[in-house]
Amino acid sequence: MTFLPIAYFKNEFIPFDQAKVSIATHALHYGTAAFGGLRGIPDPQDEKQILLFRLDRHCRRMSNSAKFLHHELPAEKIQETIIEFVKRNQPTESFYIRPLVYTSDLGIAPRLHDVEKDFFVYGLLLGDYLSPDGISCRISSWYRQEDRSLPLRGKISGAYITSALAKTEAVNSGFDEPIMLNTQGKVSEASGMNIFLVRDGTLVTPGYDQDILEGITRDSILTLAREMGMPTEERAVDKTELFIADEVFLSGTAARITPIKKIENYKTPSERPITGKLKEKLTAITENRDPAHQDWVTIVPL
Repeated sequence: MTFLPIAYFKNEFIPFDQAKVSIATHALHYGTAAFGGLRGIPDPQDEKQILLFRLDRHCRRMSNSAKFLHHELPAEKIQETIIEFVKRNQPTESFYIRPLVYTSDLGIAPRLHDVEKDFFVYGLLLGDYLSPDGISCRISSWYRQEDRSLPLRGKISGAYITSALAKTEAVNSGFDEPIMLNTQGKVSEASGMNIFLVRDGTLVTPGYDQDILEGITRDSILTLAREMGMPTEERAVDKTELFIADEVFLSGTAARITPIKKIENYKTPSERPITGKLKEKLTAITENRDPAHQDWVTIVPL
């Protein structure tokens, strides 16, 4: 990985390799942290500016995630920090920004009260996270956690042990990604992405009641699909529906829109017209080539 040279750490901008935490850091031991992730690209039409996709939504979600840690981190502060972070790094390639709020105290008691919190930001160059030509998936033996046991509407770092277990299980058994079911046996999401399928022209995705993350790319896709006149459904999805779907794809900040070409030993159709239309539309918006959603793009002049 190629990390951007400047990080935001302890309320100042410093060289990335100087941003260090102690081995006794509370969050390292208990997963008491919450992170975000957003993409940025150099403007294809103007090399002197950077485009950030849905910065405001990412900052609001990060701020809400911090609340689960009993910490007030205003979305405005996150946004201001990220914009300054981009200006200082001046990336010349597609990149990914990782903000994280965490319990920064040194201690061994698992708690959220009477413990110091802090916030940092770093970034790295990032092209395709998954193959844009399509990936293979398996149904994971690991189940997605329930919202009654973990605040799944926040990107809480401790929750991602399940994603890590499921991802390694999938790769070690010859697949690219896992698809996790929830405890009711319904389709939930992948290791860090939401999932969509197309059946008889209708775009379907598990609803918020299926223990999914409230994905920002997911929301963008549903908005665009409805504007394009596509029927959409947010509902419970059975595992067997994936095997007979006309199209299946994953969505996320890192994955963007990634088609699934195989699930277990079932191949999905090679023609993916709806996936292609949505991917083309979303790409045009992120590159600021579509006037319909210029409000989704934040321009950072260098």
